[in-house]
Amino acid sequence: MHEDDHLDLELHRKLSEGNRGAFEELYRRYSGAAYGLALRVTGQDSLAQEVVHDAFLALWRAPEAYDPARGPFRTFFLSLVHHRAVDTVRREERLRKRTERVANLEPRLGEDVAEEVVDGAYLAVRRKEVLEALETLPPDQRRAIEMAYFDGYTQARIAEKLGIPVGTVKTRTLAAMRKLRRVLDREDRR
Repeated sequence: MHEDDHLDLELHRKLSEGNRGAFEELYRRYSGAAYGLALRVTGQDSLAQEVVHDAFLALWRAPEAYDPARGPFRTFFLSLVHHRAVDTVRREERLRKRTERVANLEPRLGEDVAEEVVDGAYLAVRRKEVLEALETLPPDQRRAIEMAYFDGYTQARIAEKLGIPVGTVKTRTLAAMRKLRRVLDREDRR
């Protein structure tokens, strides 16, 4: 076994006991390689940063996921980064395709005009309710929602534009969506 592998095993053992210093040392040892791998797979700086952040967070939360009997820590961790990077690329591709579909909607032939009028009236009322509900959000949450749903930005792009971590964007978006759901549910019950 290589000397670096022995050090990794010792750091992992300490990490499993909750040792923050061991985690920081593993970060120093592998963040560069992890970022390089994630950047090659995703092709975007902000997405690569998100992948590395998520991989290290997963390691911190569940160090027991690494089984030394299955191979070196380096192989395990870079494999984890690679899988997360591939998942991120797939997620971004799904989002891109969904956005394209929405942007390219064309009216269907043979639709019932009365249905279109009723749908239009409902949508006008619902649009007003949603805009009013957005006004109830704190400004930072409202901005994250607006950028995601009205401007079509990914969470990584929002983080980049606002100069905040992706995790903060995720937290703000989730909190905002929960509050909007509560407000709009109350509107529906009226």
